[in-house]
Amino acid sequence: MEGVLDLYFYRRVGFWLAKFFAQLKMTPAAVTWLAGLCGIVAGHLYYYRDLRVNIVGMVLHVCANALDNADGQLARLTHRESREGRIIDSIADHLVFVSIYVHLTLRYLFEGSSPAICLLALAAGVSHALQGAAADYYRSTYLYFVTTRAGTDLDSSSVLRSDYRKLTWRHTPWQKLLLALYLNFTRQQEMLAPRLKMLRGLVGQLFHGEIPDWLRTRYRNLARPMLKWWGLLMTNIRMLVLFALLFISQPVYYFWFELIPLNLLFVYLLFRQEKMAGSLLKRLEPA
Repeated sequence: MEGVLDLYFYRRVGFWLAKFFAQLKMTPAAVTWLAGLCGIVAGHLYYYRDLRVNIVGMVLHVCANALDNADGQLARLTHRESREGRIIDSIADHLVFVSIYVHLTLRYLFEGSSPAICLLALAAGVSHALQGAAADYYRSTYLYFVTTRAGTDLDSSSVLRSDYRKLTWRHTPWQKLLLALYLNFTRQQEMLAPRLKMLRGLVGQLFHGEIPDWLRTRYRNLARPMLKWWGLLMTNIRMLVLFALLFISQPVYYFWFELIPLNLLFVYLLFRQEKMAGSLLKRLEPA
């Protein structure tokens, strides 16, 4: 499920940090916001055309990723896993990249670049959001099908909509706002993968969370080869490419990296995953 950088660096550093924060009795949400703050400041430091300042930003960016890894491990270590924690984590991640995109855009605008850079950055940002949403959706679905934790951390827009209506702006404004954002995010995921949404729903109706071994094995065999490619749409590859471009003082090409190679990979993976989901739907329909 995770790349070499995650397994041998972020996971180890994150676990050490999680144990440290547990001793300090910090909540996972507090660690999440600390990670977000480091990432937002890193984005600001990318605004300056000074490599030394940019390097400080890179260090903060790595710290943000390590802390982002630590908050989840802290939640599991202290038995504080929750939907609200996952929502806050997603919001913090989005704020970090909004900071990066905005400050890179301002960097070029104040150097006299064409206002068209705003459209380029916007298109890249939208692409990034869609790619990340789809990658997260397929990752959670893979865990649902191939692990024994079926049903864990797996939300649908219908369930979230029902929970959202139970809350009121008067009594629980913060929780309702978080759930509204999460509901919108989940809708985007389901729109990108309609057949996978149908498959998840059908499996839930037929097996009620008790996924049979034959289906678990079938899904693993079909989906596993694509995991490494979905990994390219996650944070690490973006971060490494951005760092390389900052070192040569050409971060504008980061936007083109999002728009062309990553979008081409994104479309290809969507096609592959939807085709796979369709084949499993045909297999299950007679059941």
